[in-house]
Amino acid sequence: MPKMTYIVCIILSVFVIAITVFSFQSEESIIAQAGEKAEEVFYSEDIPEDNYEGEYFSFYLPANMNVEEVDMFNAIVHDGDQPLLVFYNTLEDNKSQLNYEAAKIEDVALLESFSGNDKFGYIRLLPEDENMGYELQIGVGGVKLTTFTSKNKAITDSENLMKIALSIVE
Repeated sequence: MPKMTYIVCIILSVFVIAITVFSFQSEESIIAQAGEKAEEVFYSEDIPEDNYEGEYFSFYLPANMNVEEVDMFNAIVHDGDQPLLVFYNTLEDNKSQLNYEAAKIEDVALLESFSGNDKFGYIRLLPEDENMGYELQIGVGGVKLTTFTSKNKAITDSENLMKIALSIVE
């Protein structure tokens, strides 16, 4: 019986190691996928409908998020304990590159821009040394959204932030 226990333990260990190795995504892969997801949403014809009606502006709010505070140009949104800052400069049009130009700094992991359908957008991922995550910034025209995200959430967050930004400028 003990021999069978060792064999089962070895098989389970090999299985766990195999799952870990095959499910691991490199940092480069995560960064590339976050950019691809933001681009895919930017060019999508299917922009979610606004489901949050604020006093100053309305936008699409993913189901897992809630609005904490809103004023004329800003909103603070939370995804659990992860804050998301929304800045809306109504003086800039949908093609504005002002936020993109300001996002051009050294040491970015990713900075990509997209244009078409009378709008200009971008994604920026900036590595955060402290928690092995990223500062994620998504912009479309005069709208800029910023959050700190983990490697596990970078792709999903880039999708959600782009959807929010597009819902504000549409």
